[in-house]
Amino acid sequence: MAGPGTVLAQRYRLDERIGGGAMGEVWRGTDTALDRTIAVKIVRPELLDEPGFRERFLIEARTMARIKHHGVVAVHDYHSDPELAFLVMEYVEGEALSRRLHRVGRLDPIRTMTLIAQAGDALQAAHDTGVVHRDVKPGNLLVTTDETVVLTDFGIARSIAASPLTATGAVVGTVSYLAPEQVLGKPATAQSDVYALGVVAYECLAGRRPFDGDNPFDVAMKRLREAPPTLAGDIPP
Repeated sequence: MAGPGTVLAQRYRLDERIGGGAMGEVWRGTDTALDRTIAVKIVRPELLDEPGFRERFLIEARTMARIKHHGVVAVHDYHSDPELAFLVMEYVEGEALSRRLHRVGRLDPIRTMTLIAQAGDALQAAHDTGVVHRDVKPGNLLVTTDETVVLTDFGIARSIAASPLTATGAVVGTVSYLAPEQVLGKPATAQSDVYALGVVAYECLAGRRPFDGDNPFDVAMKRLREAPPTLAGDIPP
């Protein structure tokens, strides 16, 4: 992968690695042409040879570019060639909700619903554009210094109008937040995103997820068979 100081497409300088995952790395960088701070998502080279991957990556870029909302990260540019693929996005100064929860444990009801309402508005903007996120979780919700929530990472999002690029019956998303229909391998809908946001709200209020287990299968089965534990008595109905 690239390192600090690397310039992509003779324009985008990488300054600091700020995240990473199975798909690749995310860097804070500088658009040297416009002299502004940006975020760059670089795909792992080995993924470029996978059948259908470039199509999925292009769909992600187009998906994000269609959504116009202050609560959704804006896409500035897209690049793909035989050796390199990356997205250039708006840089958001803030921390993931997952990191905040790890630090403070739980949030009070007013703070929780303020954040969840903003995330709901961002999801509505995506749904109005025909896009299902499919991986709503605290790690994909950035909270800025002024308490604004920004929805990120549409890497496995699907346009309702597009043909699905994942195999029928495949479970896509993060198991702890999946709606029951996703656990069963059925297509995700806008309602699936709302369910996942509800799980996020529960975690904010309780300081724990409603369903946990020793392995993903155990978590998924609890989702289908059990009701979530009752929230603490200090949470208003």
